Amino acid sequence: MIRPIIAGITLALLITTLVISKTNLTYLEFFKVRAKVQSAKSLTVLYPIAKESQTDPPEISARSATVIDLKTGTTLFEKNPKLKHLPASTTKLMTALISLEKCTQETVITVGDFPKIGNLMGLEVGDQITVINLIYGLLIKSGNDAAYVLANSCSSSYQDFITQMNEKAKSLEMLETHFVNPAGFDNEFQFSTAQDLTKLAKVAITNPLISKIVATKSTVVTDVSGNKAYYLENVNELLGEIPGLEGVKTGQTNGSLEILITKTTRDGNSIIIALLGSKDRFEESKQLIEWTFGNYRWVGT
Repeated sequence: MIRPIIAGITLALLITTLVISKTNLTYLEFFKVRAKVQSAKSLTVLYPIAKESQTDPPEISARSATVIDLKTGTTLFEKNPKLKHLPASTTKLMTALISLEKCTQETVITVGDFPKIGNLMGLEVGDQITVINLIYGLLIKSGNDAAYVLANSCSSSYQDFITQMNEKAKSLEMLETHFVNPAGFDNEFQFSTAQDLTKLAKVAITNPLISKIVATKSTVVTDVSGNKAYYLENVNELLGEIPGLEGVKTGQTNGSLEILITKTTRDGNSIIIALLGSKDRFEESKQLIEWTFGNYRWVGT
């Protein structure tokens, strides 16, 4: 509470100074003071507060779910938030982070062997493609081929890449998370939680490139020659349908059922939802988004 109080006092003093002295200020001095006022205003943090008329949250089939306020990290809804669960292709958010830490966006990779299973962006052995275009294929099309090509190329070895994924998870305090592959294939030693995945998403979207890509509904990228095109359609059906929705990542395997992590921003306030083990991830995420914004208001303190 101390910081908001100080900010309020500072703001009041600056406004008082501005009112008293405005007639004697030069234009330059006036704008300097106004900038200080605006800076003081920016110190105010908005916190989500439950409305008095709050309704019950929707009944969801998801095994686990968490809704957090992006700026403060406040939990707004949860259901079994620490339940260990197969993360499926939400794993690819970590794969993207490690790839961009270990490779430059313009690094050209020659595609080697990879498992042709599940969603693919359309790579073939011998293709030459930049890391940035592989990231597009990884996060929009949820390409398993892109995941393995990046893991085999953006580290000293495939296993080192997996080690880096787990070390990153530890540094982000994702304490109930472990990876053994970069694509999200089911494995008893590959697991995470709704709580941990909100932490991962929160960090991932601070990267401007990742934030842009996960909000892209569809695009076309090419190999370095420009002769081969990869047509990418986002698996996230809520993009363009839900006001303010800005990605983040889908996931689905036989073991995990349906998974969806979303970020939605309205009136400058953002929430992240991680929904795991759902029978209808898009409808249930939509219900949670509308319930959250309908039952919380953001106020300064």
